[in-house]
Amino acid sequence: MKTAIANKKLEAIIAKAEKEGILYAGIVDDLKELREQALKEQDPLVVKVLRLTYEFLQDRDGFDVQAQFEEDEEGQEYPLEIEEKENFLYLLNLLKNADHKINREEIKDYRTALKEELY
Repeated sequence: MKTAIANKKLEAIIAKAEKEGILYAGIVDDLKELREQALKEQDPLVVKVLRLTYEFLQDRDGFDVQAQFEEDEEGQEYPLEIEEKENFLYLLNLLKNADHKINREEIKDYRTALKEELY
C-alpha cells in the first residue's frame, strides 16, 4: 500500500485480526474499504487479491488457502502447513510493501490460489 490512509487501515485490520481472529465482526467491510484505497492507488493486483480474500472469507468462514510452498533440494514444491490466522496475517503483511518484487510474487501466488479455490 502506498498511501498513509491505506497503510493506517491495513494496520488496523492486522491489529483486529491478531486480537479477535480472522473472522472478527466487520472484516469484510474493512477489506472492502481497503480495496477502495487500492483502487485509488491504481494497483490492480492488490485490488484483485483483496476482493478474492473477502469473497473467500465470506464463502468459507476461514482462510485455509494453500499459497505458500517450500522447495526441496530436487526442486519439488510442497505446501506449508500454516494456521489460518497466520496465513491471513502473512498476506496482509505482504500487502504493506506490495511493490517489493518478492512480496509481489507471493501476492500473485495468493491470487492464483484464491481464484482456484473460489472458481
